[in-house]
Amino acid sequence: MISVGTSLCQTEVDESMVLHQPAHSEVVVEVERLLMAYGRRVIQREVSFRVRRGKIFVIMGGSGSGKSTLLRHLIGLQRPLAGHVRYGATDYWASPPEVQARLRRRFGVLFQSSALFSAMSLFENVALPLRLYARLPEPELRQLVRHKLALVGLQGFEDYDPSALSGGMRKRAGLARAMALDPEILFLDEPSAGLDPISSRRLDDLVLRLRDETGASVVIVSHELPSLFALGDDGIFLDAECRRPIAQGSPRELLEHCRHPTVQAFLRREPAERHG
Repeated sequence: MISVGTSLCQTEVDESMVLHQPAHSEVVVEVERLLMAYGRRVIQREVSFRVRRGKIFVIMGGSGSGKSTLLRHLIGLQRPLAGHVRYGATDYWASPPEVQARLRRRFGVLFQSSALFSAMSLFENVALPLRLYARLPEPELRQLVRHKLALVGLQGFEDYDPSALSGGMRKRAGLARAMALDPEILFLDEPSAGLDPISSRRLDDLVLRLRDETGASVVIVSHELPSLFALGDDGIFLDAECRRPIAQGSPRELLEHCRHPTVQAFLRREPAERHG
């Protein structure tokens, strides 16, 4: 059996580290007491949080803290050892495969690598989920794909191969494909990774605009401070040493109010010993 005792972390979470969103906001994702592990190695335990409709929720933490692993649990790529991931009233991991498949139709996912198919044009990459799930007449499908590419500023690039695009353009193309089915929830894994500061800022602005125009909720894994502060309405901080969340709230709230030295060191990009 895997031990998940409280001895993993000596610093207890106090009330200043948990900053709650208004209770009246609709919850679209609820994570309850998630236990994440690879074999006998615990990655994170007691992970609980809520994502509210129309908000941008950020998953923060240093390298090796389990941010991308948590995202995999949320989108159905990896089963947690214990705990619950609920979409509305439906517990994803307690549901049969056909229900899980219907839930995944509500997701849009942008992976860190953009995951574009190199053998397909930009048009065909964005059209792929529509061809698989929407069954649209070809003229309507072509119009919708052009619309999605225009949303991310890539009108006129329909026939380009991914290899002909810059890193920032590939990220935007991946975002267009993630938006193809008008998802209720967007999951973005390190969307700014590898981008220069100007491209990263443009991508942040695009995420905000898409959230405002579509009403989608957004869950972002990131360690990029400018993006965290620009985007995060709420969030959770995972600690690799404790192997548990040590703070909840928006990045700006945590910077101003959280007393935990690890959180402060991360958000201020300072060595942790200065706060110890």
